Amino acid sequence: MTDTNNTITTIATHSGSFHADDVFGVGVLMGVFPSHRLIRTRKQELIDAADFVVDVGGTWDAATGRFDHHQRGFTGARPAHEMDGQTIPGVGYASAGLVWAAHGSDYVKAWARANGQSLDANAVEEVVRSLDHSLVQYLDIVDTGQGDVSPGIFGLSSLIAQLNTHWLEEKGMDQVTKAQLQETRFREAIAITRKFLDHTISKKVAQISAVDTVRAAPRLVGGRVLHLQEGGMPWTRVVVDEMPEVMFVIYPDSDGDQYQIKTVPVEPGSFTARLDLPKSWAGLREQELAAVTGVEDSVFCHLNLFIGGARSFDGAVRLAELALTPSGA
Repeated sequence: MTDTNNTITTIATHSGSFHADDVFGVGVLMGVFPSHRLIRTRKQELIDAADFVVDVGGTWDAATGRFDHHQRGFTGARPAHEMDGQTIPGVGYASAGLVWAAHGSDYVKAWARANGQSLDANAVEEVVRSLDHSLVQYLDIVDTGQGDVSPGIFGLSSLIAQLNTHWLEEKGMDQVTKAQLQETRFREAIAITRKFLDHTISKKVAQISAVDTVRAAPRLVGGRVLHLQEGGMPWTRVVVDEMPEVMFVIYPDSDGDQYQIKTVPVEPGSFTARLDLPKSWAGLREQELAAVTGVEDSVFCHLNLFIGGARSFDGAVRLAELALTPSGA
């Protein structure tokens, strides 16, 4: 269900302190239903009358807009999966995951409309699944005590919790004033959380949109070097999964004043490359690197040998050719 006729949708959640899971769940529903009214309450009659209820009320029923996980007997969880011959239980749901499972696709579609993006059903599903894997499940993990994702006050859940009011700033306030301050903070938390959510969606959509461009990019030096004509394009997953022969990727840097040569990791996120740049280049810049390589417009080679650069495209290609030879430069 999406908000198409400006009907006011009532979204209820509990009053008092908030956590990232109720902040996220309410924020998603606000995005799907722009014409809404927020109620923070524990009064059952107000909860019963709301169109959607998040993290309170003792009921999980997506069909009627109820997304609580605190009730006795609740066992909602993501599907189990197999790993190394063992069945790994799925992460249990908190309110963030419950709302995302029911309305994540609606939120992504609303985001796409607002940002002029055209996403087919498969792309929407991929974004929803990716966001649950990279973001939403961790909000659930922290809220339900299944794990401590990050130490101290780091991590989105912990940072959102810091926005709650505390006794010293509440001192001397009556209940109405305190509730107003708490709601202000709650809305601030929603705005921050949705900003992270929207940017994460944007990056995933960009990744999906780049796939065909990366696949079609020209390959040089016997197919072992991929040339991307645009910098900043996410290429790692496609190259790792589909181009086992590619050792280096060349692309213009963001400032447009050089071409960079980047090693390909053995898997996304790994610091181990299929092939490093030559050790003799490590940490060299400008004239020092040019003296070793013979490439006059050399710019740099990182000390850890995963990236280098030259002023010209031809210079970057020559660096790649040298790096592919058994002796390097």
